Amino acid sequence: MTVSDFDDYRPPEPPRRRRRGGKRRRAGAGGKDGGGRGEVPMVPEAQFSTYYGRPVIKAPPWGNPIAAYLFLGGVAGGSALLGAGAQLAGKRALCRNSRLAALAAVGVGSAALVADLGRPERFHHMLRTFKPTSPMSVGSWILMAFSIGAGVSGASEIDRMTGSRLPLGPLRRLLRGVEGPAGLEAAVFATPLAAYTAVLLSNTANPTWNAAREDLPFVFVSSASLAAGGLAMITTPVGETGPARALAVLGVAGELTAVRIMEKNMDPIAAEPLHLGGPGKMLRWSERLAVAGGLGALFGGRNRFIAAAAGVSLLGASALTRFGILRAGIASAEDPRYTIEPQKNRLAARRRAGITHDSITTAG
Repeated sequence: MTVSDFDDYRPPEPPRRRRRGGKRRRAGAGGKDGGGRGEVPMVPEAQFSTYYGRPVIKAPPWGNPIAAYLFLGGVAGGSALLGAGAQLAGKRALCRNSRLAALAAVGVGSAALVADLGRPERFHHMLRTFKPTSPMSVGSWILMAFSIGAGVSGASEIDRMTGSRLPLGPLRRLLRGVEGPAGLEAAVFATPLAAYTAVLLSNTANPTWNAAREDLPFVFVSSASLAAGGLAMITTPVGETGPARALAVLGVAGELTAVRIMEKNMDPIAAEPLHLGGPGKMLRWSERLAVAGGLGALFGGRNRFIAAAAGVSLLGASALTRFGILRAGIASAEDPRYTIEPQKNRLAARRRAGITHDSITTAG
C-alpha cells in the first residue's frame, strides 16, 4: 500500500460486505419475495460534488487587508476628485481636507496592499513592465500615478498647516507652484483608481465576481463617491460642504441603482452569495446606512451634528459594500454549485440560440 500527501483529502472508505457462500448476488435479480426483476436505478441523481469534496476553483487567499485596500482606494479616488473641484471653486478648507484625506487613504491602502503581498519589493516588481491586458499591471501604474499627484498636493498642505516648518529649503517654492497641477493630475486618475479594483475582481474565474463584470465598476465608483463625500462632511465646516453633500447624494443614488442593475444582469445562481450569510448581511446593512446617510446629507447637511452622523453612515456603507462583495466572491468559489450551475445555464442559452458547433457546445 502506498501513501501520498493527497491521502489527507481522501474520505475514509466504507467497510466492504463479505460475500456469503462465495457468491455475489446480482443487483436487480429479484425483490424480497424473489419474484420478478427489481427496478434499480443504474445512474444516481447528479449532485454538486467534486473529487474529495474539493472546490472546482481555488478561492483567492484575500483577507481583510485587501478589503481595506478596496475601501481606502475608493476613498482616496473620491477625495482627490472632490479636492480638485474645491480647488477650482475656491473652497479652501474643503480642498485642504480632501487632499489630506486622499493622501492618508492612499498611503494606508498601499500599506494594506503591501501587507497582503507579503514583501514590499513585490509591488516594485509589478512596475517593471506595463501590460495593457492585465488589470493588475494597469492598476499598479494607476496607483503609482495617483500617489504622485496626491503626495505632492498633500505635502504642500501639510507644510502650510505647520507654518512652513518642513525642512524643504528651496523646494518649498517649487512645491507651491506644482501643488495645483498635482491636485488636478490626481483627479485625472481618481476614477480609474476607484474602478480598476472592480475590473481586477471580475477578470477572474470567480463565479460571482465574473457574473458582475459589466456593472461592478459602476458600483465601486458610486461607493467611492459617497465615501469621499461622507468623509468631507465629517472633517469640513458645513459652510463649505455643499459639493461634498452633492457628491454623497449622487453616490448613494448611483450605488443603489448600480447594485440593482448588477443583480438583474447576473445569473441568479451566481448572485445568491450576495444575499446569503455574512456577505448578505453586510450588503443589507450597507444599503440601510447608505440610505440613512444620503437622507442626512440631503435634508440635514447644514447641521454639524447631522452632517457628521451622515458622514459616518456613508463611510460605513462604503466599507460594508467592499467587504461584502469580496467575501461573497470568496464564498462562491468555495461551493461547486456556483461554478457548475451558471456554466450549465450558459451552455443551455447558447444551444437555444442555435450555437452548437463551437468549442463550447456540441450538436447533441
